[in-house]
Amino acid sequence: MNGVLIPHTPIAVDFWSLRRAGTARLFFLSHMHSDHTVGLSSTWARPLYCSPITAHLLHRQLQVSKQWIRVLEVGESHVLPLDEIGRETMTVTLIDANHCPGSVMFLFEGYFGTILYTGDFRYIPSMLKEPALTLGKQIHTLYLDNTNCNPDLVLPSRQEAAQQIVQLIQKHPQHNIKIGLYSLGKESLLEQLALEFRTWVVLSPQRLELVQLLGLADVFTVDEKAGRIHAVDHTEICHSTMLHWNQTHPTIAILPTSRKIHRSHPDIHIIPYSDHSSYSELRAFVAALKPCQVVPIVSRQPCGAYFQDSLSPRLCMPLIPDSVQQYMSSSSRKPSFLWLLERRLKRRGTQGVVFESPEENADRSQADRNSNKAKKRKLSPWHGDLKKQPCYHPLQIKKQLFPDLHSKELNGAVSFCESQKKVTVPTAPLGFSVHLRSTEEKIICPETREDVGLEPCLVLRGDGPATTGIQSAWMGHGSPLSHSKATPLLAAEFRGLALKYLLTPVNFFQAGYSSRSFDQQVEKYLKPLLKNRQESTE
Repeated sequence: MNGVLIPHTPIAVDFWSLRRAGTARLFFLSHMHSDHTVGLSSTWARPLYCSPITAHLLHRQLQVSKQWIRVLEVGESHVLPLDEIGRETMTVTLIDANHCPGSVMFLFEGYFGTILYTGDFRYIPSMLKEPALTLGKQIHTLYLDNTNCNPDLVLPSRQEAAQQIVQLIQKHPQHNIKIGLYSLGKESLLEQLALEFRTWVVLSPQRLELVQLLGLADVFTVDEKAGRIHAVDHTEICHSTMLHWNQTHPTIAILPTSRKIHRSHPDIHIIPYSDHSSYSELRAFVAALKPCQVVPIVSRQPCGAYFQDSLSPRLCMPLIPDSVQQYMSSSSRKPSFLWLLERRLKRRGTQGVVFESPEENADRSQADRNSNKAKKRKLSPWHGDLKKQPCYHPLQIKKQLFPDLHSKELNGAVSFCESQKKVTVPTAPLGFSVHLRSTEEKIICPETREDVGLEPCLVLRGDGPATTGIQSAWMGHGSPLSHSKATPLLAAEFRGLALKYLLTPVNFFQAGYSSRSFDQQVEKYLKPLLKNRQESTE
């Protein structure tokens, strides 16, 4: 994995392990090569900054949701906040990295000084003419692509390597040409070969979509028989496939890479065409910028000793602003309501609460309790016209049973329906406080570790004896929970239901019921009791 967490900042580049990300809050992607996207998948749920082409590929290939992708135009400077209140900001400028489609370098400027992260890049002198680099800025830290930082490795320029490929193809005029590539990169080489030999270049449908996005010449096709030059995956270039291809038509294979690869067949040719800077190019780049320090991106291949003569004196690291420190130390993953509720219910203070109301007669015999429980079992649940009826609510039943009490209640209590974000909230037992969690907080499911969009939710706190009752509260955005002192609204025989509603097992919530379906489950419990009461009054 080639990625960094920039020390003393909330910035991470090409780094996608949230478990190891620590204080990182701002995530940047330099390009779409697989060694820079390790850990990045469709489950990613954090703002991610990248170039327009990388954004397109990120959504199409890794299925990252568009809501998390923040597109930054190449060649422009963008101001981003470094804390939650916008007091501290930084400027980030994207510079073309001359590596693969969408690849960029990031120039960060802020309280930390000036940091240039090259990502993978192939240096050309025109890079130094970029406005962001021509203003005489002192680069404090240079994160450098050191893939080819080896004095013993001498590489031609890409133009020279492309000419070697042209000469090789000219020596095999009757052969088909297989060019082994990675999933992204060297599209301009294919265009050059197509124009040089006046032939179609056969691509996979996925790469054809990419070259069309790049606006290259119309020299590409998916028809296998249309041209003699075929772009294939580099893993297909092996001994067995070479035997197979040569059985049907004389074929040579070309691997344009600076890596050391074993030739498994005499018709496989390795040309040092590289999208990474050569050692001499890196030396020229660092000498021109004169950074205070050079940090290699490929950590297993140190290179600091090669640039000591080109470094400027190092500066002291400035203090991290307080607002940035708070932003970096704040948790990026807040626990979900269900998880908090489960923890509350497991606490020792909430254990021992009984379903029977404490106001019931203490001398009630065990036989009476068993008798009532047996009656409840025998009563059939309300299967009838539940789907045909309007959206019943326990408050409607209470209004029918206790018209006098209902008339004295708050006017804000109305029946629940799907078009309104209203739910029935059981009155908290004495010693508990009921709070709404802000709608702006991000809730993270502990199982999936993803943000869960929840309405304001209840958190139960404290301990004490249970007091029953039911009250209504609007749960919509911007509407606070209205709760006054507990008023017993139900008869004694329904108080057990109120506590049952409150202490419903957590796994019932996790089953994914909506507010309406949850109420219907309670109504099935209420209906037999209501029917029994009406019969007794008659």
